[in-house]
Amino acid sequence: MEKQRPVPPDEWQRVIDLSELDLDYTSIGDELKDLTLLAAKVAGTEISLVNLIDTYTQWSVAKQGIEFDHLSREDSVCQYTIAQGSDLEILDLANDERFRETFYVKGDPRLRYYYGVPLKTPAGNSIGASCVFDKEAKQLTGEKVELLRIIAHEVVTRLLTIKAMDSLHKRVRELSELRKRVAHDIRGPLGGIIGLTEIINDQGNTNQLAEILEFVNMIHSSSRSLLELADEILSTEGEPGSESAGYPANELNQLQLKEKLEKLYAPQAKSKGVAFSVFIEPASASVPFPKNKLLQILGNLISNSIKFTPSGGEVRVEMGIEDGESRTLCLRVVDTGGGISLDRLATLRSVPSISTPGTAGEKGFGFGLELVRHHVQSLKGRLKIASEEGKGSTFDVYLPIS
Repeated sequence: MEKQRPVPPDEWQRVIDLSELDLDYTSIGDELKDLTLLAAKVAGTEISLVNLIDTYTQWSVAKQGIEFDHLSREDSVCQYTIAQGSDLEILDLANDERFRETFYVKGDPRLRYYYGVPLKTPAGNSIGASCVFDKEAKQLTGEKVELLRIIAHEVVTRLLTIKAMDSLHKRVRELSELRKRVAHDIRGPLGGIIGLTEIINDQGNTNQLAEILEFVNMIHSSSRSLLELADEILSTEGEPGSESAGYPANELNQLQLKEKLEKLYAPQAKSKGVAFSVFIEPASASVPFPKNKLLQILGNLISNSIKFTPSGGEVRVEMGIEDGESRTLCLRVVDTGGGISLDRLATLRSVPSISTPGTAGEKGFGFGLELVRHHVQSLKGRLKIASEEGKGSTFDVYLPIS
């Protein structure tokens, strides 16, 4: 009998809250490792994890005593913790029909005990869980449980702090860009004013009235440019739509993005027998672009493609930068999966879309592609989906970067 997978009632807002944190799962472990160590010490367990759960995957972003980096969401214990939105204790996983056949219970490391505390955002949505595991059945005291809850609260605080620091860096970057722009834009009008006054001074009494009036008009024009520039700065400084907005300090280039994607998704593809590759455009490989939401957009597309591609198939990512009236980051994810029918493509335009099983029986939760569309639109980009049943799918994302 197929197991019923739990879905939180607030699933759409839950994945939105997680994606809005815009976390880089490859780089936040150092910020949380002391908390996983503390949780293991408090609980007296060998293993402690901080797990963040998106539409497809449980990401173990910090860990103690085990080397799990990620796990398919349908195989995780923490999915039940976030579904019920409260602490979950399982005294013996081997005696629970939901988990007794999972590889980590049936085989090494043969886990038995679990205690998980949901990681709740200020809005009350569970984006993951702070949990402990042990290889022996046990039960925690009320005092230890309360300490684990405090640790989980601190995990969320640190995740929010990481987001706040990123925003602060972005603001500093905006101010730096604004300062450079002001210096550049002021130099021209001021140079003109100084040059004109020097001409008037050098000519002395030989200046004709008509020439002086012409010089005065030119000075007035240059001064007016400075005034307009000042007004523009005062009206746009710090606004989301200002010219320098949208360029956070934590930028990426294609080389860095390729490295992160391979680290995050190559193991998933390998475990399913799917070839995974990332191709970059050499000529623009080092050109920086905003990191904002890129890992969430590409991560959902790649996970979706891996899900629907059978063993022996291929998932390929291509990226490049297109120059035109504005510079555009072009991202493409191609798979050799089962493709999408015309009817199914139509359902993807609804919220939430209807989830279907993957080629290895994986369960979806109906929000992966819709989340991609949400983020692409928020960045004023475009998403194109081309697919044919039995032949695979191609997802193209175009994001303006200048």
